[in-house]
Formats: sequence, C-alpha cells, structure tokens
Amino acid sequence: MKVHVAVSRDSDIEKATTSLSNEVKAALGSEKIDLVFVFFSIHYGDEDRAEELVRRLWESLDPEVMLGSMGEGVITPSEEFEGNSVVTVWAASLPDVRMLPMHLTFNDEEEGTPPIEGWPTALQSTTDRPTFLLLADPYSTPIESVFAEIEKCCPGAPAIGGVASGGSDLGENRMVYNGTIVTEGMTGVALWGPVTIRTIVSQGCKPIGERYVVTKAERNIIYELGGAPVLDRLQATLDKLGEHGGRQAARSLQVGIAFDEQRERLDQGDFLIRGLIGADQRSGGVAISDLVEEGQTMQFHLRDSKAASEELNLMLAKDQVEFPTKTPKGALLFTCNGRGRQFFAEPHHDVRAVQKRAENLPIAGFFAAGEIGPVGGKNFIHGYTASIALFAEK
Repeated sequence: MKVHVAVSRDSDIEKATTSLSNEVKAALGSEKIDLVFVFFSIHYGDEDRAEELVRRLWESLDPEVMLGSMGEGVITPSEEFEGNSVVTVWAASLPDVRMLPMHLTFNDEEEGTPPIEGWPTALQSTTDRPTFLLLADPYSTPIESVFAEIEKCCPGAPAIGGVASGGSDLGENRMVYNGTIVTEGMTGVALWGPVTIRTIVSQGCKPIGERYVVTKAERNIIYELGGAPVLDRLQATLDKLGEHGGRQAARSLQVGIAFDEQRERLDQGDFLIRGLIGADQRSGGVAISDLVEEGQTMQFHLRDSKAASEELNLMLAKDQVEFPTKTPKGALLFTCNGRGRQFFAEPHHDVRAVQKRAENLPIAGFFAAGEIGPVGGKNFIHGYTASIALFAEK
C-alpha cells in the first residue's frame, strides 16, 4: 500500500491539475492508482471549473475510483486552509483491495419507487464486512436511511466521511464521482480485502454533573431524569458550575447518551453527543437532536476547545498504543466547519494533532457540514466532530 497527497493553490485549472497529477504519478511510480480523493475550496466551485478540474484529474491519473468534495476549508498534510484557494489530491495504491463505488440518489417512497437508487447490488451477496467511505449533500440526502441500508446489508460495517459544505442551497454543493461532478445525493465507496481502515470519532465534549436514567421521554423530548423533572436536574447541574461555568454552558451545553450502559465506568468518549435544541417551561421537557428512549443513561456535557483537544489527542494516543506495529500508511480527516481556528484559537489544530502521532502521514480532508462515523459500533451523523479514517495494511 502506498499513499501520496499533492497540493496546489494555482487558480489556473490546467496548471493546477498538471502539477497535481505529475506529483502523484512521480510519488507512486509504477504502482497503479486505485483510489483518489479530491478536496477543493469554493474558489474552484463554479460548475464549469469544477467539472474541468475533476475531468482532467480523472483522465490523467486514471484511477479505479475517484471521489471528493468541495468544502469551506481544505485539509492538507500539514495545514488546514480556511477560506483560502486550494485543491488537494489524496491518491492510494491498494493492491488486491476490492472497491465498489456508488452514487446514491433518493426519492419519496411512492409505490413502486425505491427510496434509494444506485445501491451496488454486489453488496447484497457479499459475506465480508466492508468499510464505507461516504460524502453527502446536506440538502438531498436522508443519511439515516443509508445507515439503515448498510446495517441491513452489511451488519456492523463502519461508515466514515463528511457532508459537503460551501453551498447554501440544493444544487450548490459539489461532489466528485469518478470523472464527473454531482450536486445531489451521496457518493462513496465500499472497500474490503487486504486493508484495515481504523476509525476515530472525536466529539469534543466533557461530561458535567451526574449520570441519570431517562425515566420519562417521548420521541426526542426528555421529561424526567432519575424520577425528577429534567429541568430541575439541569438547573442543579448548572448551579454546580458556578457563574463562569453557567455562562459557558449557555453557549455549549450538549447531551450525552451512553452507548454501552453495561460498563461500570463511563468517561469522556463513552457517550453519543447530541445537541440540546431547547426547553419548554410549560411542558417541562427538553428537546434534543435525536430520539431518546426511557431506560437510557444520559449525562449533560459541555463542548469546549480544551476538552476537544484532550479527547482527540487521547484517542490518537490510544490507537497508537493498541496498534504499535500497524502504523497507518495514509489518512482521511473530516472535521466540522465549526472547529478550526475559530474554535481552537489556533490554526491547523486537528491535522497537526494527527501528525504528532504519525509524522509525515499522507493525510487530506475538508471542513464538513456534518461528520459521519461510528460510535459504539453504530454509524451516526455528528456535529463539531473530527472523524478520521486511518489506512493500514492488514
């Protein structure tokens, strides 16, 4: 397995693609280019320019599969470009790895019309468990439906990726599917064979207060925790934070749902983090951005830069300890467009955290409008998260 990342900031499409292609081909030598990801800033997002960009790269590199996305920011091996003009190409030679590319589109569930079009039929018969790398348009993709299809077809298969950003309406985002640009649905690839893709999902929150069992809830609204009104539990939690902590909580309060309730000890990283949408004094309920069930264990969380940095570094260190002889050969990083410089008060935070654990790692990605990744063995769409795919030889 060989991976190389090339970067260009040339606004001229022909010059940029020539430079990128020449560098990739020189780095990989005689190895066949199997999988390519292209990430580009909105400066290349004009439909004609984007089409020319991917067409030239597709023809020059001649990969088996090429995917990618436009983003509000683009990640290179050493820098995160936020608002700058840049395009990066991640190219890999993956000998004997089987790949099934897909472009999924979605229809209303009318009689005789499948809700998902483009699902690879070969996945229906495989006995292997692939890894899915997915990129989605936020305005036309019911992502949870894709997760359900993956679980139905390939139980336990992990999915990692990001939601395209930079567009503000349907049809304005740009995603790459082989030699073309697509503006709706989801693109992706299923991989299996002699490759291991380890996933890291850092949600960047720290637990506060006590853990409670949900004792009364309906759909996404929690009414009681541990037999007491949820608003009383919330107020007691905030009171313990003091004046400064209370002000922070007003900006960054989240809800964590334990994904393994049988564990004796639950720490940072053991919860699925979901946003707190609002509270209703009349009904006494608190609404969160996911369905919740009675009997689940819940704890309030705070999202802050210190907790996010600590968790990401801890998870990367844990991966390094668990796989000391399986150093990754390449990585893809999908980080939230709410992170970056504005969140950490410093540039290049996430990519440099990864590089500290694996120096000179060929890594690329983009700032996403939502991050895809597994937590507790189940695939979810996240926010304010860093989702990482680490490619290693089996």
